[in-house]
Amino acid sequence: MSDPRVNLAYAVCRGIARREATNFYYSFLALPRAKRNALSAVYAFMRHADDLSDDQTRSVEERRARLSSWLAEWHRVQSGTVSDDPVFLALSDAQKRFQIPPELLDQLVQGTSMDLEAAPPEIAPDRQAGGGTATLASVRVHRTFAELYRYCYLVASVVGLVCIRIYGYEDRRAEDLAERCGVAFQLTNIIRDVKEDASLRRVYFPEEDLAKFGLSVEDFLNHGGKRLDLERLRPLLAFEAERAREYYKSGFELIPLIHRDSRAALWVMVTIYSRLLEKIAKSNYDVLRRRVRLSAAEKFAILGRGLVRSILRTV
Repeated sequence: MSDPRVNLAYAVCRGIARREATNFYYSFLALPRAKRNALSAVYAFMRHADDLSDDQTRSVEERRARLSSWLAEWHRVQSGTVSDDPVFLALSDAQKRFQIPPELLDQLVQGTSMDLEAAPPEIAPDRQAGGGTATLASVRVHRTFAELYRYCYLVASVVGLVCIRIYGYEDRRAEDLAERCGVAFQLTNIIRDVKEDASLRRVYFPEEDLAKFGLSVEDFLNHGGKRLDLERLRPLLAFEAERAREYYKSGFELIPLIHRDSRAALWVMVTIYSRLLEKIAKSNYDVLRRRVRLSAAEKFAILGRGLVRSILRTV
């Protein structure tokens, strides 16, 4: 007999996912109820960690402290402490039901906190550029793609590794493919959100890639993303998009390795994100004047195709 408190907790998490997960939630709808509940709990947990980390009304130190306190509370729940927090209650049930390793959930929180990490010592001193007011003191710079890959792993690939525990799989190749698929998702986010991220003093493109196209971190920070030159930026975005396309191949390769009742959901998720990337490319990478997104109608159409493919067993 199911616990009414757990059922209510899952309902709260589903509400959070429906309201906030503008892309992910469509794929949840293609899942059996228990799996949809579990993914909603994971999303709600991740969403709250993101909100604590991104709270611009608080100092970085306050955000770190609040995130650390919240994670400590979650650890107490994992150890058996009773909690009234619906997200913790639902996630605790989902973790047991689908045997989600606790270290993956810790890594989810670690990923959301990466933007709060201090800049490495070698770039910590302020550096003025062209008389502008922006500095690199509070910016964590990725020197190489390997460093960016590590960031993508923590903020996106770990989500994929949690998801496949819920989807179900036996072939260990699924883990590597889920990791690479997460990198594709995050590269797409980085390309789409370049203006917004620059306004928050965040530049995710590796310095080695910037240099390849005659750009620098200062080009982004000095203008807060408002006067970035699209003509100069476009070749970099096209380069990163092509890199993302290679990683998306892993997402489609992953689909037949997970349990059949979850394949439509994964197909919907990968298709929505890869279509978003192609929509950005079709706009000639004009991500500065508007935020490129798929409409609800486009996403429902993809969901419908995914469900039909599942019925016909072509996915």
